[in-house]
Amino acid sequence: MSGEAGRLAPEGLTALLARARLRRVLDALAVPGEETRLVGGAVRDALLGRAVTDIDLATTLRPEAVMERVAQAGLRPVPTGIDHGTVTVVAGGEPFEVTTLREDIETDGRHAVVRFGRDFAQDAARRDFSINALSVGPDGQVHDTVGGLADLAAGRVRFIGEAGQRIREDYLRVLRFFRFHARYGRGPIDPAGLSAAIAARDGLSSLSRERVRMELLKLLTAPGAPEAAVILSGTGLLQRLLGGIGDLGRLARLAPTETAPDPVRRLAALAVHAGPDAERLRDALRLSRAEHARLSGFAAAAAPLHGSTTPLDAADIRRLVALHGVAAVADATAILAGEPRPVLDPEAGRALAAFASGAEPVPVLPVTGAALVARGAAPGRALGAALARARQAWLAAGCPTGREARERLTALALASAPDPPRAFSDEVDAGSSQKMRQNKNLE
Repeated sequence: MSGEAGRLAPEGLTALLARARLRRVLDALAVPGEETRLVGGAVRDALLGRAVTDIDLATTLRPEAVMERVAQAGLRPVPTGIDHGTVTVVAGGEPFEVTTLREDIETDGRHAVVRFGRDFAQDAARRDFSINALSVGPDGQVHDTVGGLADLAAGRVRFIGEAGQRIREDYLRVLRFFRFHARYGRGPIDPAGLSAAIAARDGLSSLSRERVRMELLKLLTAPGAPEAAVILSGTGLLQRLLGGIGDLGRLARLAPTETAPDPVRRLAALAVHAGPDAERLRDALRLSRAEHARLSGFAAAAAPLHGSTTPLDAADIRRLVALHGVAAVADATAILAGEPRPVLDPEAGRALAAFASGAEPVPVLPVTGAALVARGAAPGRALGAALARARQAWLAAGCPTGREARERLTALALASAPDPPRAFSDEVDAGSSQKMRQNKNLE
């Protein structure tokens, strides 16, 4: 490794190569005249001393030979992408993606037609960023043909070759450029990459909304996400992604308060002020039902907080949790915590923590329609209105529970609920009953 790489963490690479399951895969693929290396993110993160989870390998072996060799070694081959040269090798329950060296012969900005090869340097040249093009052999020797070590040590995210060409091969690389800068970059963003990303902005419309969603949520969890969002906004790319203006300040205030970055909460902070924003993002990013529901819940829970001049107290928290659920209230209070005025008083903070931990159950209206009918109320629309009045009184009182609250609310509901129809004796026929009811209505 060069002197530039000496500022990195080669011991991380040593520890990675010592993993027993990885060694089994490398040993299975050790064939005279062939070569297999670790490539991409595993090498990059190991050199930075970061945790490595997904391990990819590149090999000169053809996919069929990979499957045969690992099966003979007692490992399980899974042809997950065999048409493009990828075999997933499962060793001790851990998956390793093994891909035959390849080169693109045709691209349309979304998909590539490839052919297999044997040149690691050419395989590196087809990747997106220099820091993702490093490889290391079983002996620990690092191979760098595109300047990735120097860029990694400098915290520089740089496209390999001509940035515009790399982006035209896959327009998702516009977003990956910002995501990788937010996670690995230090200092100013690479100007050549930024210019190319701006020039290629129209290509984003050719991508599926699912791919854009996935990449944007990954970007939002990066350490430098607030700064990357500022750059995206300044170029106009953020507005294209969100279909609206981003709240850069809210995202910047939220990020330092999180123990672990939450992508959906960060998306809410950046882009949701009211319910229609959640609808727009659902369509623009093809959000999952759970993600959309969470954004909608945040908007509803945050609505009463806008313009409030006093912090919430414990009764306020009980009401909000009863109306919108714990997750929505937690999102709203976390996102708005950076506002100039306090959002929660100390008692409210303790109450929310109790709900979030499960120590305090979510308040539930202690009166049901069935209970009211059992006490003599008539079922129907009027009963629903009586229950609604009881619910409003319950919320206003801070959502009390227990026998006393149940009896008081039941009495309130019964007082406004209609009486059941009078019971007639068995001797009164149906015609007489109908006539008596008609006369009663005329009175």
